[in-house]
Amino acid sequence: MEASPEIAAQKREVRRDLLAVRAAMADDEVAQASRELAERALELPEVAEARTVAAYVSVGREPGTASLLATLRARGVRVLLPVLLPDDDLDWAEYEGAGRLVEAEHAGRIRLLQPSGRRLGRDAVTQADVVLLPGLAVDSRGVRMGRGGGSYDRVLARITAAGARPALVALVYGHELVDALPWEPHDRPVQAAVTPEGVHRFTPVE
Repeated sequence: MEASPEIAAQKREVRRDLLAVRAAMADDEVAQASRELAERALELPEVAEARTVAAYVSVGREPGTASLLATLRARGVRVLLPVLLPDDDLDWAEYEGAGRLVEAEHAGRIRLLQPSGRRLGRDAVTQADVVLLPGLAVDSRGVRMGRGGGSYDRVLARITAAGARPALVALVYGHELVDALPWEPHDRPVQAAVTPEGVHRFTPVE
């Protein structure tokens, strides 16, 4: 799943620009956007009806997920959170509340919080009804751009191999909905993106 040199260079440039915009956002702007995004995500029918949701703990200037995770758990939804492995793949564990999150032990990485409970295995994500994905942007076809580590590429490939069909939903800021992103055949599009302003659905890539 290695990108061609030309597309890899395009992706690096786009990521740099997107991260620069996030870095310039004010703290109160980020906080307000996170509250509004949680409200929009909880209104999504796929999320409202889900018994198991695979999500993540937001980091840095990502749209915040703390309120969303807490509300899902309060509703009795089983929430799975990723546990980063040394090879950048993801294991999973259940979310048991903010007090049960611990810092990942991977030196040199951005500060990551993950669940401290029993690990459920890499395939646990295939049990989810909805997978909420981090991203830097989503384009009009539903192509999602991540940070480039490949963790979620592996997750999505695992879901496909298992024949599972969860709803794939990216969480981004409104300005991160763009016309087109660099794309390759192995990039699996999402069905929807949630922003603080609302829900956006996509036509599958042909």
